[in-house]
Amino acid sequence: MGSKMKLALAVLCFASLYVSVAQADGGNFWDSFYCNFGDWMVRYPGDEQTSGKVVELGLDNSTGSGFRSKYPYLYGSLGMKMKLAAGNSAGVVTSFYLRSRYVNWCELDFEFLGNWTHEPVLLQTNVFSEGIGNREQRITLWFDPSEEYHYYGIVWNEKLIKFLIDDTVIRVFYNSVDLGIPYLDYQPMHVYSSLWEADDWATCGGKRKVDWAAAPFTASYKDFVTDACVVHPDYPNLDTCYDMLYTADYGNYTNTHLSEKEINDLKTVQYNYLTYDYCTDVTRYNVTPPECARNWPQYYSGQ
Repeated sequence: MGSKMKLALAVLCFASLYVSVAQADGGNFWDSFYCNFGDWMVRYPGDEQTSGKVVELGLDNSTGSGFRSKYPYLYGSLGMKMKLAAGNSAGVVTSFYLRSRYVNWCELDFEFLGNWTHEPVLLQTNVFSEGIGNREQRITLWFDPSEEYHYYGIVWNEKLIKFLIDDTVIRVFYNSVDLGIPYLDYQPMHVYSSLWEADDWATCGGKRKVDWAAAPFTASYKDFVTDACVVHPDYPNLDTCYDMLYTADYGNYTNTHLSEKEINDLKTVQYNYLTYDYCTDVTRYNVTPPECARNWPQYYSGQ
């Protein structure tokens, strides 16, 4: 891979779980997305005024469901408010992610690993650059994500990628091209979400299985937020996206660097809620991945 390219993408629409989505501008969700699998499991709660702004995906033992954005984006601030399946959700995964469609793809993941009743839900994040992932981090959520909506989003520019819950930065992935790590700077990515069964690994390494008696599981999405450069797959002009970084909020100093609050929030998350970090997995890596030197708060304060 090397020179700049265009893109197009694909996602999932899964099982008898349900998910809700609404746009921040008050528009119809389907103006920006389409269901790419399990469309018969999708529901549209609300009255005539709200229908189409909130979307529910469903999951049962026959199938799941999911959706994908109509267009890919290159750089921006992208996210949604989500409310996850309640009760015993062991073995159930709700995902929100950005992904390109090439063989050596790029991807940014939020994966919520369901758990049994009254146990905390784990959030796994991951970063793929040119097809290489294995950069998992897991945190224990400090709230119940099934009780109310929370915003989950990504700020992506030429310097770094921030993973956010509400207004809290939980992870940062820096541009480390100088260390030989490909950056996500030329492959536009679609937005995806899906609800699916993964009880072979998702909860306690696969020891906790899905309780299908509790199905259908439902997850709800609303208030899609997009301040990003849209790339038309038939007429890509990536130079426009690079130029926009000089004027867009997501490309300004407050988003290309971490504030004191963001550094403190990140320290709090990493010291109190981080349960797994690939950077410290010595059984997996004989040599620490080079970008890990930039994964810790001690580094951020120097930016």
